[in-house]
Amino acid sequence: MEKSNRYVELFRYLQDPHLVARFQQICGVRGTFSRTVGNRTHSHSNGTCHHHIPAGSESGSEADMGAGEGEKVETAAGGVRRRVIPGEESESALQNGAAVCAAPAGGETGTVGGNGPDCSQEREPEKGTRGSGSGTVKPLRKNSLTGDAGQEFLIENRFLYYMFTFGTELGNELFYITFFPFVMWNMDAFVSRRLIMVWVWVMYLGQCTKDVIGWSRPASPPVVKVEMFYNSEYSMPSTHAMSGTAIPFSLFFLTYGRWEYPFPLGFSLALCWCLLVCVSRIYMGMHSVLDVIAGFLYSLLILLVFLPVLDTIDGFNLTCRYAPLIIISLHLGLGLFSFTLDTWSTSRGDTATVLGVGAGVALASHVNHLLGLMPDPTPDQLPFTLPALSAGLVAVAVTRLVLGVLVLVATRALMKAVTIPLVCRLFRVPCDDVRKARQHMEVELPYRYIVYGTVGFNVLFLVPLLFSYVQLS
Repeated sequence: MEKSNRYVELFRYLQDPHLVARFQQICGVRGTFSRTVGNRTHSHSNGTCHHHIPAGSESGSEADMGAGEGEKVETAAGGVRRRVIPGEESESALQNGAAVCAAPAGGETGTVGGNGPDCSQEREPEKGTRGSGSGTVKPLRKNSLTGDAGQEFLIENRFLYYMFTFGTELGNELFYITFFPFVMWNMDAFVSRRLIMVWVWVMYLGQCTKDVIGWSRPASPPVVKVEMFYNSEYSMPSTHAMSGTAIPFSLFFLTYGRWEYPFPLGFSLALCWCLLVCVSRIYMGMHSVLDVIAGFLYSLLILLVFLPVLDTIDGFNLTCRYAPLIIISLHLGLGLFSFTLDTWSTSRGDTATVLGVGAGVALASHVNHLLGLMPDPTPDQLPFTLPALSAGLVAVAVTRLVLGVLVLVATRALMKAVTIPLVCRLFRVPCDDVRKARQHMEVELPYRYIVYGTVGFNVLFLVPLLFSYVQLS
């Protein structure tokens, strides 16, 4: 019994937002809010300070699919999820992590319960206290669901700020759309398509687990929200930590012995990559320490199960006659399942995007095998040696990357322009406001699946075919 109590205490300690706030302070991140004293109101919303809600004043709504534009999802006491519509915010929680308080009757300032952070009011940073490398900044991107730009904060260590910003970008869309194609077009298509398979399963399981558990982001205050983009999503586990573990260690697993390089070098690079991404999520105020540890361990568990069967799955995708039908059906079915887990949020679209890319790449690998394009090297050609770095090699690699990404961006824009109106017309959803239309499952899922499935297909089929015609293969 005593041992179980210790585990519970450790569990709560690792989830405490004050632990994240202390780490941020050590790294030179200071919030621009001042401490106030008041009573506490308890909430299970995503890291939010609640307004005081008088008895009988709360208006509920069903948490069905397809929230309207600007609506937010709140997890109320007892685990019941409901949407918060603009205009009702004076009596309900704002989005995940928002530092907002209101003064209820009697002039007291309400504060959030849970782990006990105090709600605070904004203030300007004190003058004359900045170091030579310090200054006030705001989150780089607005919240992708609510449009909230976040609160200004003070950075006292610019090196750590830029280092951890880079680390967190290693788990964002811009990195994926450049890294996977670069490996595909310039290094090893065999490794790249298998790496994408690992990424798809890790991200899918991570996003689904987030929506099933439904844990909140660390509360702000005391945590400073250095990033706002994913602030409306749930927190446990950290999918950044999962991808930041799965991608480098899978890359190391797939390339060691296939390419000639020292084992310590490959393992050290994978470990540094993993640590940088994991720690950056705590620095950004997006995850508790427990979220990151759980994401790391969860990813290792998936790799332990998935890596040994990669050869079987890849062989099935290449050679099975019914592979295209099974691939499309499986990925679409997984998407339908994930869309039933929660009301509309950015995580649903991300999940459909991942599944679409995975289906497109798998289909392209099947087509390439049938047509005899991009054949895998034979065992007698291995291991590969790293080529000598030269200006010509860099120029060709950059040319391939730029040309290929332009094709992918054009593909995405064209398919988006065609697919959204078509799907809206098919399901009779008004498409005057695209953002609102996409919050319906019957629009978001096929739109994402078709658009990014086409992008994934072109990564492995159309773009390499184009390279062969312009003599860039």
